[in-house]
Amino acid sequence: MRQHRAGVRQDERVNALIEDLQWRGLIAQSTDIEALASELDEGPLTLYVGFDPTAPSLHLGNLLQIITMRRFQAHGHLPLALVGGATGLIGDPKMTGERTLNPAEVVEGWAARLRAELERFYRFEGPAAARMVNNLDWTAGVDVIAFLRDIGKHFSVNRMLDREAVAARLAAEGISFTEFSYQLLQSYDYLELFRRYGCHLQTGGSDQWGNITAGVDLVRRVEGAHVHALTTPLITKADGTKFGKTETGTVWLDAAMTSPYAFFQFWLNADDRDVSTFLRFYSEKSHGEIEELERVTREAPQKREAQRALARELTTLVHGQAATDAVEAAAAALFGQGDLAAIEPDTLGAALSEVPHCAISQTEISDGLLPDVIELLTRSTLSPSRGAARRTVGEGGAYVNNERVTSEDFRPRVEQLLGGRYLVLRRGRKTLAGVVVEG
Repeated sequence: MRQHRAGVRQDERVNALIEDLQWRGLIAQSTDIEALASELDEGPLTLYVGFDPTAPSLHLGNLLQIITMRRFQAHGHLPLALVGGATGLIGDPKMTGERTLNPAEVVEGWAARLRAELERFYRFEGPAAARMVNNLDWTAGVDVIAFLRDIGKHFSVNRMLDREAVAARLAAEGISFTEFSYQLLQSYDYLELFRRYGCHLQTGGSDQWGNITAGVDLVRRVEGAHVHALTTPLITKADGTKFGKTETGTVWLDAAMTSPYAFFQFWLNADDRDVSTFLRFYSEKSHGEIEELERVTREAPQKREAQRALARELTTLVHGQAATDAVEAAAAALFGQGDLAAIEPDTLGAALSEVPHCAISQTEISDGLLPDVIELLTRSTLSPSRGAARRTVGEGGAYVNNERVTSEDFRPRVEQLLGGRYLVLRRGRKTLAGVVVEG
């Protein structure tokens, strides 16, 4: 089985989709990129990517796979979005240790949530209609003896031991047979999707290369057919931190787990060194539009036009245009360019959770007045000390709800609380903090 990393040769015909994926740097590995390009040219090809319900939501790593399969659908190919109701009960081996097995009813609930998230990203009618599938449908009734005889006999334990995650676990604490068998189940998915829907391509992250190619090999051994594997690179950030993580944790696609405001800010705050990669991987803009944004980033990085364009596009894709509009209005209002009172309380709360903030208890409110501005500036860490807070007020740089504060004794009134519980503090033009009244 050949593994291609550099792409097709210059003298060969290049399929438009493959050319696009190569331009974006999205092809990490492929079993046979030339043969895949030829099949894509022959007509609609059915492909799949799988998502295990190991959490109640998908995240940014999953989003790259979602968008990659959207690119195939945009070129007329037929996506199968697989939710791993069966494989989610087992879990792909991790490098760091054995997974905690979640109860079946929890996995079932998470699978339903992932299905609802995935359905937002694909077209299910008309040409190139997508299909949702769940591997529990063909795995639940499988007889264990028949599975071991008909499927297990095609797998070499020696090759399975070569997997990086398995080798790492064996060198440390060991691995259970449950997780060791995961590769058989994922490979069986490919075989069943080939049989049921004529699926000829599985995509995924490059960390899934071993699992995906095991499925390719199983289809060849059982059905005598040649199918394909294609993986995308794992994303690394220039500063060495893990992609898709913030100080508050994973960036999820569920608005209840990562607010649209925090989602937007993640992309807006992207390092200039990373934004070109993010644009090419995630944006559905044309090559020309992306190259123009790259040019602006090189020549005027302070404008952050590429980051803002990416934040708008992806927030709209994941959360809708209304959410994007609300987030941008909130961001403008926080910096004195809009009406704070017009921001929905949930959006405002999400925004303030992304900046330094402090909590005020009901017992600290006396006669309808909150603690004085010096106390608020200090407790929110907007000022490092009470002396610094006094200097900020004295210099005219302290704002509460976008109103300049001129007296050290100023105490906000309960009536000034936004949404009944929030205050926005600002030092100068750009430094924000929040106050949240508890209860």
